[in-house]
Formats: sequence, structure tokens, C-alpha cells
Amino acid sequence: MTKLELKPNQTILFTGDSISDAGRGERAYRPFGNGYVNFTANYLLARYPQLNLGIINTGINGNTVRDLERRWEKDCLVYKPDVLSVLIGINDLWRLHTAGRENQGVEPQVYEFTYRRLLTAVRRQGDCQLVIMEPFMFCDNAQDKIFTRLPAYINVVHALAEQFDAVLVPLQAAIDDKIKTVASDKWSDDMVHPFVWAHAWISQRWIEATKV
Repeated sequence: MTKLELKPNQTILFTGDSISDAGRGERAYRPFGNGYVNFTANYLLARYPQLNLGIINTGINGNTVRDLERRWEKDCLVYKPDVLSVLIGINDLWRLHTAGRENQGVEPQVYEFTYRRLLTAVRRQGDCQLVIMEPFMFCDNAQDKIFTRLPAYINVVHALAEQFDAVLVPLQAAIDDKIKTVASDKWSDDMVHPFVWAHAWISQRWIEATKV
């Protein structure tokens, strides 16, 4: 699949962790949050008002792919999305290196197995178009112990995108290139959660990848 095919009255669902959540539960930011989902959703609504698209964000702060699996029925399958966009993985890796929370992390093999089950469940419902986004870090230290393990998770995403004929949204290579001229602390204060402008930048990558 090289692009999304948008049709009237489709449901587009974004899900994932805090990067998708982006404060969507706060009154000022309902229903899309204040992140890349907000920018992307409003772009789609403004560009295609005649399609009457229904756009939903079910991202939840702190989620791993295991958390996503536990809520997959009520936060994904019940909506029977026509388009599903997923960004998950950084917490799976990060928690493996977080003191006291190591057992909440998810190794790449389990990440792949679980992620595949989620996508398979969606496809069993019907012809859902999939968009899979790379997990990423804003890191300019090639020796960072978490950053050095990130490629394993990105490789899983690439493999799943190919297996499910999904649109892949590549992010890390573009970040690595940009970070040569825009320092990591300009993107995020913790290497993970984007500042608002960086969310807008991610939205641009989503739009480019999906060709909508």
C-alpha cells in the first residue's frame, strides 16, 4: 500500500502511548490532544470536509504494547476503524532500563509477537487500512544505552508494515538528520516527548507517508 484511500464517512483511529495521548483528556485539548494527532486530524478535516470523516484518538500515557493489548477491544476493535494509525514502542524499551520498572518493559521479540496479534485482530474485522509509525528518540548520543537498542524495535515496525501491507511512517532517520542542526533539547526535554512544534513536524511526516 503506497497511500491511504479516504472515502466518505470513514472512521480513522489513532492510538498508542503518551505521544498520541498528548493531553487529550484535558478540556482544552479534547478530543485529539495537543500533539501530532491534533495536527493530523485537523489537517484531514480541513482538507476533506466533504468526506465527513470520524476521527478518534485513544492514546494513553505510559502504554506499552502489552497495555495496548489489554484495552484493544474497547479502544480499537469496538470502533471498527477503516484506518488505524499506531505509534507504540518507546515505553516498551524505556522501562527495560528504568529502575524498579524493568519487569514492565517489553523485549523486542515479545513486542513483535504482541503487535502482530493486535494488527491481525483488526484485519479479521475487515479491510482496515493500517499506518504504522516508528518509535523514536531525540538523541544525539550514539552511545546512549536506550538509544542503541531502539533499532531493534524500529526493525520490528518495518517488518510488520511489510507483512500487513501497511503505510510505514519513518521518523528516526529523519530525526537523526535534523538533529545535526537542531539540537536534541530543542525537540524535547527528555528525548521522548516532543515539544508542540516537534509534534507538528511528526504530523508532516505522517501526511507525507500516507500521501493524503
